[in-house]
Amino acid sequence: MTRRQPFGRALVAMITPFTPTGGPDLDGARKLAEQLVSEGCDGLVLNGTTGESPTTTDAEKTALVRAVREAVGDRVSIVAGVGTADTRHTVDLAASAEAAGADGLLVVAPYYSRPPQAAVEAHFRRVADATGIPLMLYDIPARTGTRIAPETMLRLSSHPRIVAVKDCAYDLLGSTKVLTGSPLAFYSGCEELNLPLYAVGGAGYVSTVANAAPRAMRAVLDAFDAGGTTEAAELNRRALPLTELMMASGLPGAVTAKALLTALGLPAGPVREPLQPADRGVAEALLAAHEELTR
Repeated sequence: MTRRQPFGRALVAMITPFTPTGGPDLDGARKLAEQLVSEGCDGLVLNGTTGESPTTTDAEKTALVRAVREAVGDRVSIVAGVGTADTRHTVDLAASAEAAGADGLLVVAPYYSRPPQAAVEAHFRRVADATGIPLMLYDIPARTGTRIAPETMLRLSSHPRIVAVKDCAYDLLGSTKVLTGSPLAFYSGCEELNLPLYAVGGAGYVSTVANAAPRAMRAVLDAFDAGGTTEAAELNRRALPLTELMMASGLPGAVTAKALLTALGLPAGPVREPLQPADRGVAEALLAAHEELTR
């Protein structure tokens, strides 16, 4: 099977570390990025949902991309989240991310205004036309209120700079249709679908859990690529308890990821309001599940 993997295959949706007083911790971001690369991540997705993009400023987003690029050099891909509800604002953020050293752009469907599909398509084309680096469409209708319909993706795939999708639509049938009918590379954005999507030709994943367990997440794909489908399924099963605690416990992934990273002694810091920190019991449960997975 020939896979399209424009940004690599094992990508992490990296948190944005903050200082104890809530400011950006760029030194911490550099340290965490180095750690993630050393542990097997071949792509870093910055300023996404897990990166708390709704509560970071444009200047903070750009500074984060620049700092991480300085830390990791050209060893891995950097994809910068630039999606907003405003096309003009998104174009501006895209230009800043490109200038700061991003290799690609993560662009979510415009949210809140719930535009029809023709407007969604026009939005993505406008961003792609305004930049010189490739786009990863971010399909997460549970958050945006707007699906990027499979038919829209098929049309957008004709644009030379629209090359990938971060898939959080929970529609494996629709995703498979686009994957097999277009050159778009599909990255799972939901850990429980990492292996199923990969098995039907997906590019890999963009994982929140990989902030704390990058080797365990990558091992599933490594086993599958080596022909060990039974081993891949078992490794995937072993990761489920931590995945469920981090991604399906009723708390946002940014909250659980920062709680676990803090418990592991890695840069994280607080979340920004309106998010609230995980309580001590949640942090202890996360640490126990992490120890069980990585022992």
